[in-house]
Amino acid sequence: MTLHLGRSLTPHSAVAARTALDGGENPSPVPPPAGASPQLSPPHLFHGPLGRLPAQLILILLATRTLGWIFRRLRLPGVVGEITAGILLGPSLFGWLWPEGFSFIFAPSSLGILKVLSQIGVSVFMFVVGMEVDIGHLRDKARSAFLISQTGILVPFLFGTVSALFLYPGYAGAATGFSSFALFLGISMSITAFPVLVRILEERGMARSPLGQTAISCAAMGDASAWALLALVVAFVRAQGVEATFLKFAALAAFAAFMVLGVRRWLPRWLRTSERSVPPPWTVIGAVTLVMTGSALATEALGIHALFGAFLAGAILPRDGGLRGYMIGRLESVTGALLLPLFFAFSGLRTHIGLLNDPAGWLACAVIVAVATAGKLGSTVGAARLDGMKWNDAFRLGALMNTRGLMELIALNLGYDLGVLPAPIFAMLVIMALVTTFLTGPLLSLGDSFGAGT
Repeated sequence: MTLHLGRSLTPHSAVAARTALDGGENPSPVPPPAGASPQLSPPHLFHGPLGRLPAQLILILLATRTLGWIFRRLRLPGVVGEITAGILLGPSLFGWLWPEGFSFIFAPSSLGILKVLSQIGVSVFMFVVGMEVDIGHLRDKARSAFLISQTGILVPFLFGTVSALFLYPGYAGAATGFSSFALFLGISMSITAFPVLVRILEERGMARSPLGQTAISCAAMGDASAWALLALVVAFVRAQGVEATFLKFAALAAFAAFMVLGVRRWLPRWLRTSERSVPPPWTVIGAVTLVMTGSALATEALGIHALFGAFLAGAILPRDGGLRGYMIGRLESVTGALLLPLFFAFSGLRTHIGLLNDPAGWLACAVIVAVATAGKLGSTVGAARLDGMKWNDAFRLGALMNTRGLMELIALNLGYDLGVLPAPIFAMLVIMALVTTFLTGPLLSLGDSFGAGT
């Protein structure tokens, strides 16, 4: 009875607010239709910041897990299937086949949380990548790794900047300067996906072979150079000036020196008593997490990006004991199972293949794929041959270094967020990342056939 009587009452504040919004008209409440239950109707269920997130998670995880499994069964990198699933969930397929369902599940107002979660996932992933970089490999093969990796970075970078001369007039944004566009195009063609490369080597049983060890060393050193170059490019784009760029990069270099020379030496002393115990205490895990988030915050505050700080924190983590292996195992499970699929989906929502709706667009996309492959594969093979490597090994090494995968998507999303890469060129570069990663397996098999014929 109390509830029945209370339905006719209206709070004074609600009347005042409604009166202000309506311009003084219609102050009385409008009752819902008879038998309606607004609190339980679907539109109300999906309002609010977390309303659509469960539906998005279910759809994203089902699609990425399914496509990843199918690609692995075909002896292709699973990450290519997961990236492909993200693209299919976007306007390229899902939005084209069922526009109403796409606009409802992935409503623009609901994408803020998805973006934040995907960025967290990428930062944690970069922390894991930093932990997986083995400095010992770099010392053992320092000369060969430096020659091959730096050639495989600089030549594709030059190819990309030169190709910007032809792509800039038709595909750059109205407010995008040529220098920013050319630098991002160059960096997009020079990146190697270190984690994907390692997984391909493990799947083929090549990780401990001489070629596998050389590939890991080259990819690790190339990764460090590429991310330093990307940090410089981001600093240039955000600073909008040469002097401001070098000030930002000098601040980043000072912070990196502080992490390597200070924090890296201090951490083992602080964690020494707990490093031997596996699993480590929660206090140690919390301290390591604090170092990661603090480093990410510092690089974000310096105007670079949080993921560079996360990568640096992972690289300086002590290797003695079981802490690093424990953290890699646990974080890889979380990022691989949940957070990275969100990043793939969010990247897919930005990839609209339908924008390439004329022969000129597809021709430009094909040229980008060809230039990126020729630059990375050709320069790696040439440098490896100069270092004395056999033809078939040099070709297989070039095929491995031509793998881009997830690392490419991270760089492309940075360019998209900064407004340097508009949607059409973003779609072309995503396709390039997929094609070059997809080609790794067939090119390795082709290199094997070269060896069989000699």
